[in-house]
Amino acid sequence: MTFSMTGFAALEQPLDNATLLLELRSVNSRYLDLHFKLDENLRSLEPSIRELVSAQLNRGKVECKLNLIQRTQANQATQLDDALMQQLSAMQAKAKAYFPQSSELSVADILRWPGVILSDGFNQASLQDDVKKLVQQGLQDLNASRAREGEKLKTLVLERLSQIELLVTKVKPLLPALAKEYQTKLENKLQETLKNIDSERVAQELVLFAQRIDVDEELTRLSTHASEIKRILSSNAPAGKCLDFLMQELNREANTLGSKSASVQTTQVSMELKVLIEQMREQIQNIE
Repeated sequence: MTFSMTGFAALEQPLDNATLLLELRSVNSRYLDLHFKLDENLRSLEPSIRELVSAQLNRGKVECKLNLIQRTQANQATQLDDALMQQLSAMQAKAKAYFPQSSELSVADILRWPGVILSDGFNQASLQDDVKKLVQQGLQDLNASRAREGEKLKTLVLERLSQIELLVTKVKPLLPALAKEYQTKLENKLQETLKNIDSERVAQELVLFAQRIDVDEELTRLSTHASEIKRILSSNAPAGKCLDFLMQELNREANTLGSKSASVQTTQVSMELKVLIEQMREQIQNIE
């Protein structure tokens, strides 16, 4: 299955006295590039989450947001950390000595200070299990999103490959006639220019020139590369880097076809090939 590197997943998991909120976003990148934005109570779980993500994804810039929203029970009185508030008061008095014109902390500032409002805390083992289950489900949803996008990219690439194969099929039968036509034109021009030219020497030069403009090998390689791209797209292995390399090879053959071209037909085919290859290359940048 072909996976895109672009995807999104969002999940919510209710707990006894809190709610876990997870967001996973991914875009294209040369490597697996992980970024985490975790709630203060969940920072210790980053290594475990990183391991889960790395086991599921191979490439892409991935952003993982995980928040823990605590709920206050109706029969539970809110408690404040007296020691922490004393420290804040002392720090504020000391800071005012240096900056007497600065404004004091408001009640809202104090209540928003991390750790001022005490909670019953969480069972870390249970919380870790809940987080792992949520992340695994999120990764499944993210991969499903990437798979849907990947199938669209695969369809676009295969459509361009079909057009490339049609162009190769179209131009290949023309090669003998094009070579013969060019040989006749060149021979007539030489005969008019040099009346006493050595015909054997002319024949040798024409054979050498015909070899230089022969593009049958390039057309064969184009077909071979197209078949290899189809094989890679039908496999379950990560395909992006291999496909990117094959795009370079396709472009090389198209350029050689253009440089060897001895007719308008092959020049036009070369240009059409380059356009199709560039269109595929743009799509392949998003394939894992």
